[in-house]
Amino acid sequence: MKPDAQAIRDFRHRVLDYYEKTGRHDLPWRKTRDPYKILVSEVMLQQTQVSRVLVKYREFLAAYPTIEDLARAPLAGVLKVWSGLGYNRRGRFLQLAAQAVVEHHNGKVPRDVVVLESLPGIGTYTSRAIATFAFNQPHAFIETNIRSVFLHHFFPKGRNVSDARLMPIIEAAIDRDDPRRWYWALMDYGVLLKQVYGNPSRRSKHHTKQAKFEGSMRQARGAILMYLHTHATATEKELCRATGIEIARIHAALFGLTKDKMLVREDGEWKVA
Repeated sequence: MKPDAQAIRDFRHRVLDYYEKTGRHDLPWRKTRDPYKILVSEVMLQQTQVSRVLVKYREFLAAYPTIEDLARAPLAGVLKVWSGLGYNRRGRFLQLAAQAVVEHHNGKVPRDVVVLESLPGIGTYTSRAIATFAFNQPHAFIETNIRSVFLHHFFPKGRNVSDARLMPIIEAAIDRDDPRRWYWALMDYGVLLKQVYGNPSRRSKHHTKQAKFEGSMRQARGAILMYLHTHATATEKELCRATGIEIARIHAALFGLTKDKMLVREDGEWKVA
C-alpha cells in the first residue's frame, strides 16, 4: 500500500534535511550541468565506488574534455585512461555512445530518456539518471542506495521486497521542483543508512552478491588489456606467461574481448582494436 501524502512529505523533509546538512556537495559531477560530463560520471559510477571514480573522472575529462574528443580518440588510448576502474567494456561503450551522439545528434547528448537508452551501454537506470542530473527531469529510477532508503523507511521488516513494490513510492516521493537535488539527497542518505544499519538492500528480491574478482573472467580481461597498454601486441602464450593466467581462461577472455570489439587479431597476435 502506498504511503499517504503526509508520510511522503515527512519522508522527503527528512532526506533533504540530511542532505543540506551533511551531503556530498563537493562531488565534481554535482557541480556541472554539462550533459557530456554527467554522461561520463554515470557510466563510471556503474558498479564502482565513488572514491575510485573521483580520480579517474578528472583524468578522463583532462584527456577527453569534449564529447568530440572522446568520439575520435583511438580506442587503445581510451582504455588506457579507463584502466583501474574495472569493467573495461564500459569504457568501450562510453566511446561508442559518444560516437553515436556526435554522428546522430550533432554532438548534443539527447534529453529524451528513450533516445538516451538507445545509446550503447546506456540502460534504464543510466538513461534516467542522465536526464535527471543533466536536465533536471523528474524520472523515477532505482539503484542500490535509493533502494536501501525506501526499504528502510517503507518496508522496515520486509523480506524479498521487489522493485515493483518500491517504484510507485519512488514515483510519489520525487521532488518535482528539483529532482536533481532530490536524487543526490537520496543517494547520500542511502550511504548513511548502510553505515548505520548495514545494507538494507539485502532485503531486496533483487539483491545479489558481487562475484569474486580473483579467478574471474573480469580479472583475465583486465590483465590482458593492462599488458597490451604497454606492449602493442602479444600472442596467447605471451599473455599466459605475462599474466600467470591459464591458457583456457586467456583464450575465453580473448574471445569475449573480440566479441566486444575491443581486440583484434592480426598475424597470430592480439592488439587493441
